Amino acid sequence: MRSNGTAKELEARRRLAVERVTGGWTQREVAAFLGVHPVTVAKWVARHRAGGDGGLAAKPTPGRPPFLTPAQETTVLGWLADPPTAHGFRTDLWTARRVAELVRAELGVAFHPRYLREWLTRRDYTPQKPARRAKQQDPAEAERWLNEEWPRVEKKSPPTRPTSC
Repeated sequence: MRSNGTAKELEARRRLAVERVTGGWTQREVAAFLGVHPVTVAKWVARHRAGGDGGLAAKPTPGRPPFLTPAQETTVLGWLADPPTAHGFRTDLWTARRVAELVRAELGVAFHPRYLREWLTRRDYTPQKPARRAKQQDPAEAERWLNEEWPRVEKKSPPTRPTSC
């Protein structure tokens, strides 16, 4: 388990331990002073003997490297400016699954669609869904109906009668 602190703080702690041991403190005393196990201090001293000051240097932050390089990320986000039909899909709706398929086909990187949805959200791309519209609908006829027929069909409120005093 990694100790608390930044990489530089932990490096300073290791250097202090080696400095104290070479200054005459026992490894057990240094371990008690720093709140670590004596075996840990022994390992730090051994690393210093084997590699000098470089043996105590801070290590890079652990973690999995990113799936895509910055250039590949730019490419993927550029695809989203195009309609999906330009990339061989039947409809003009980008889905996480479609983006994952395209990334796998073009870049050889496999993303799970759920992860890709989160990845896109972190880059300010949110799920979008087009308005549902009947394919056979004629926009001109719909406009005419709204202007001419709807007012006639619309339920009218009954006229109000004057009240007598």
